[in-house]
Amino acid sequence: MTQWFEPEPVFKGLAFAQALRERGHQVQVITGFPNYPGGEIYKGYKLKWFQRQTMDGVEVCRVPLYPSHDGSAIGRALNYISFAITSCLFGLLFARKADVIYAYHPPLTVGMSAAVVGFFRRTPVVYDIQDMWPDTLKATGMLNNAKALSLIGWICKWIYRRAAALVVLSPGFKQLLLERGVPEQKVTVIYNWCDAKALSQPTSLIKPERMHNRFNVVFAGTMGRAQALDAVIAAAAIVAKTHPLIQFVFVGGGMDVERLKQLALDQSPENVIFLPRMSMTDVGQVLFSADLLMVHLRDDPLFAVTVPSKTQAYMVVGKPILMAVRGDAANLIRDAKCGVVVEPEQADQIARAVIDFSQLSEDRLVAMGQNGLAYYQKNLSIQTGVDQFVQVFHSVQPSSSGAPL
Repeated sequence: MTQWFEPEPVFKGLAFAQALRERGHQVQVITGFPNYPGGEIYKGYKLKWFQRQTMDGVEVCRVPLYPSHDGSAIGRALNYISFAITSCLFGLLFARKADVIYAYHPPLTVGMSAAVVGFFRRTPVVYDIQDMWPDTLKATGMLNNAKALSLIGWICKWIYRRAAALVVLSPGFKQLLLERGVPEQKVTVIYNWCDAKALSQPTSLIKPERMHNRFNVVFAGTMGRAQALDAVIAAAAIVAKTHPLIQFVFVGGGMDVERLKQLALDQSPENVIFLPRMSMTDVGQVLFSADLLMVHLRDDPLFAVTVPSKTQAYMVVGKPILMAVRGDAANLIRDAKCGVVVEPEQADQIARAVIDFSQLSEDRLVAMGQNGLAYYQKNLSIQTGVDQFVQVFHSVQPSSSGAPL
């Protein structure tokens, strides 16, 4: 059960379902009509009461929702709540009897729906927590009302109690849950993977024209409040004074893009470029054309216990990484020996690190990138992650001994 699924950009979508099928499991997906991230129903789909389709052998059941992904709190709430209601009704009345319900968070409302369906149909729920609510809502500025945050926190605890098992993406997330009273045996850390096939080395690399003859530092992904990219623009301005051939490349979309473009024009117009949101395959072309890949998040305690999903994608590409995030994400880079860690929102540190990278030999840069790829393949790949999920699914069965299937 997930509000987002292919053709929307998702972390654990069709590839996850197919990997489970390859291991002999039957999978039925309950999801909405694709509208993320633009808030409009995708071409080729029409909003209706129900649609069943088969995607590469996986049964996908789509239920209606209110399409909205703009800055409106009311629109976003309607989007979340509408899917919770329709997915719950479908799960109660029409879904096949399952051995396990896997629910993907965010949003929180998916967990509410899964918990209700699981209770009435006597089915254990495995709840995959990708965002720590209400912490994320507060940290990103999406919600600041204390009473609303308190209510969301209470709902989270209710879902945690109802779930048979919780899966989190980092050790820090697990520690937060333990501090909130969740039993340790209920929580499993399974790192995210990425779409390695879409990011595989292209047979013929088409380097964007504006990236030729430069040392390119690439940030790919959402550009919003959480990413706090003002500091990276400021770092670019510092670098431009002494190293004009170093270029900062931002690729993707988000609520902050237009403001950041103006900021770059004001502070560092010569060495900052923006590329639009594009398919994962096209993003791969940009990543493979980079000399250095950057991860940056606001300096907030919440972000010290998360691992931004772009980290895994960067590792798969086999390029060195500049990690401007504290905590778990920084530790991952240190363990993999695939880059350098600096403090977030510190333009001077970012600028110094970028200049230092630009002065390394090609062999040293390649070696760091290959370290990241090797670490990913051993510890973070979809094969490793799915094996861990199967163990969790098996462990919540009433007669299970906890051994893998």
